[in-house]
Amino acid sequence: MTSDSRAPSDRGFVAPSDRGLVAPSERGLVAPSDRGPAAPSVRPVVAVVGPTAAGKSALSIRLAEVLGGEIINADSMQLYRGMDIGTAKLTPAERHGVPHHVLDIWDVSEPASVAAYQSLARAAIDEIRSRGAVPILVGGSGLYIRAVLEHFEFPGTDPQLRAALEAELASDGPEPLHLRLTRLDPAAAAKILPSNGRRIVRALEVIELTGQPFAAALPDPTPAYESVQIGVDVDTALLDQRIATRVEHMWAAGLVDEVRALADRGLRDGLTASRALGYQQVLAQLDGECSADEAAADTAQGTRRFVRRQRTWFRRDRRIVWLDGADPGLEDVALAAIQAAPTTPAAPAL
Repeated sequence: MTSDSRAPSDRGFVAPSDRGLVAPSERGLVAPSDRGPAAPSVRPVVAVVGPTAAGKSALSIRLAEVLGGEIINADSMQLYRGMDIGTAKLTPAERHGVPHHVLDIWDVSEPASVAAYQSLARAAIDEIRSRGAVPILVGGSGLYIRAVLEHFEFPGTDPQLRAALEAELASDGPEPLHLRLTRLDPAAAAKILPSNGRRIVRALEVIELTGQPFAAALPDPTPAYESVQIGVDVDTALLDQRIATRVEHMWAAGLVDEVRALADRGLRDGLTASRALGYQQVLAQLDGECSADEAAADTAQGTRRFVRRQRTWFRRDRRIVWLDGADPGLEDVALAAIQAAPTTPAAPAL
């Protein structure tokens, strides 16, 4: 079993007991039975991150039960009301009574806003801490996690400029806009898929508003909270099997009916939600553009590609302590890693 701060592809497994455990009470992470009547202390934020289908949700429930924690969603698609089956959103029964925050906040017709999410998630963290509980941030949306844990200010938006760029996207497609981005900011263009019109539009908007490259809008990491980040991953072959099983379950559990109902509520008009994995493919299926088998296969393939991007994102952060999601003793190893790992101290706001 490995517990270290390297990415899964780099790590060699070592028992966390070799790292020298710190008593939970010394880290401010204590089980509810250990809490005395004293006023609640400020507790580090625990983040559980990693690729889709690696086992983050199940682990986070057990950590919350042991640590006296509450979960804050950091999956960008679970922010949408009614997008349940395709996002593998835990049912109330599966949450085992653990409070969950920042779920089901947007209609499917609304575009995603990392800035709005940041505000909601930080308010949840502060409220959870005020009651002496442990905030547990859980998800695979790297930018959303970074926006919460770090001092991260977002460039504003200009409705007229945004509307003009979106009109150009609708009339000409993403390719001409991506070529423009390549001329203005080659580094940003290299990181954004030529087909991702929404991100291309945002990059061009930021460049126009700030006069700086889009990458300059992403500051160097400056922690906003004391935190411990636990990464959960499994071998690629096993993860591919889990993805295939998950996609099969999604169709069997009624994803097509879920998407059909959401289409009546404006899913096709949602710039973000309509492109979600599974939902985009089922819309194509409903429109007669592909069969159910083709839609499911495309969803699995798209999820595998997404996993590669998630791993690339998280691999850059050397503060993450990576664990094997297939380890039968994952819960105990995670608790030991949380106790042993140095927290990332918060930095003063600038």
